[in-house]
Amino acid sequence: MLKMNHVAARDSRLLAWIAALAIVIVVPTLAYGATCESLATLTLPDMTVDSAQVVAAGAFTQPGGRAGRGGNAFADLPAFCRVVATLKPSSDSDIKIEVWLPAANWNTKLQAVGNGAWTGAIGYAALADALRRGYAATSTDTGHVGGSASFGMGHPEKVIDFAYRSEHEMTVKAKRIINVFYGSAPTYSYWNGCSAGGRQAMKEAQMFPNDFDGIIAGSPGLDWSGRSAQAVRIAQILQNEAARLTPAHLQALHTAVVAACDANDGLKDGLISNPTSCKFDPKTIQCKSNDDPSKDAPDCLSAAQVETVKAIYSPLKSGNRERAGLAYGSELNWTDLGWSQSARATGLDHYRYLVYNDAEWQIAKFNADADPAKLEKAESAQIDARNPDLKPFFAHGGKLLMYHGWADPQISPLNATTYFDQVGRTLSGTKISDSYRLFVAPGMAHCGGGEGPNDFDKIGTLEQWVEHGKAPDQIVASHSKDGKVDRTRPLCPYPQVATYKGRGSIEEAASFVCK
Repeated sequence: MLKMNHVAARDSRLLAWIAALAIVIVVPTLAYGATCESLATLTLPDMTVDSAQVVAAGAFTQPGGRAGRGGNAFADLPAFCRVVATLKPSSDSDIKIEVWLPAANWNTKLQAVGNGAWTGAIGYAALADALRRGYAATSTDTGHVGGSASFGMGHPEKVIDFAYRSEHEMTVKAKRIINVFYGSAPTYSYWNGCSAGGRQAMKEAQMFPNDFDGIIAGSPGLDWSGRSAQAVRIAQILQNEAARLTPAHLQALHTAVVAACDANDGLKDGLISNPTSCKFDPKTIQCKSNDDPSKDAPDCLSAAQVETVKAIYSPLKSGNRERAGLAYGSELNWTDLGWSQSARATGLDHYRYLVYNDAEWQIAKFNADADPAKLEKAESAQIDARNPDLKPFFAHGGKLLMYHGWADPQISPLNATTYFDQVGRTLSGTKISDSYRLFVAPGMAHCGGGEGPNDFDKIGTLEQWVEHGKAPDQIVASHSKDGKVDRTRPLCPYPQVATYKGRGSIEEAASFVCK
């Protein structure tokens, strides 16, 4: 009997110990986890939660959006908690953010997504892409509504919000919301953006090095002011209609450029892998007469058109700075106004609303000697992301994956290569390839598209680098035609170039090596 009582007492103590252990394990989850609806009452500095609701699987519809011919593009989304909030870090701030939290199978990571041009809108498609991969995701409207820079006229705090503050504040608040909802902070945080989103990526790396473990900066608008000046400069030249190039002339120009420079990499494949080695002179296809070419002679350019081409390729020099021109091989992506329509509109808005405070300012007033420098003063200067000192970001362990298309007609890829070289010089003695790799894709246009391989797994590549230490020595990209892959090619870390091995199909990545 005594023995049984001893055993019972021992078992009782054991059960009590197990129960206590269970409490230790479970209580933190109960104490710090939260329901989606309870996030509506969450209080954080400078933030008001506008709504927090569970969205059932396949039930999300974009606010103000249309399903379109393809039906509901969000029908495959899993269930998630959608948090909508307003941030007011200054008296003139009105920053909208959304944080999407998977209801199940969260991968324990955060992905913040970027914007484009002057866009003041939540990036729903990008949020959806991140959610499909199991990420908690966040996006901001950068503090305004619409695609114009008019928000900045007379509102310096809103310009700061657009330049960098909205992205940082969004990131800080998203991490706090994640911590409250799941009961734990994200194990890894990533930024994924292209164009203006690439510029935002670099502002984060330069100004807030601890915000992200890994950053994808696609076709980054590093020299935002330089691009604005270049686009307006070319648009001014092309107010002379005789200096414009038709699609037929652009095709003739591109054909001549490829013929002159394609083989520089040792292989004739229709792609220019290293435009900086190209020595093409557009005068070689100038018409014999100085008159404008007739419709019957679309394979040659007039003298005025030749000067246009030279201007588009050439840097804009003003003061002690050069603003890069477009690269050889990008011709098919030009418009009759030279640089892309978006670049022209962005530049025009930049001058109207952030320099001259005059909504009626016209391109004809542009002064190529004096006006470029005016973009680099006051609030406007804060938009550029040209600081090459990435030492704090590298010291934090951050990894930067930058990519750009050599055929980009909107943001010159020469900005990316120049910046890469500047970082190397600034951090002389540091092996920057351990933390920063740039991939420039032959034939790729702005953020994708174009004649060359342009589709590749950016976030998966970055995950392998950040989480497993597997730095990308190459990234295999593909090109598709009519929905079918017709070419693959390795993208190489700049300044390496994909070089044909001398055997195998030139349409297959396995036939190339980076060197």
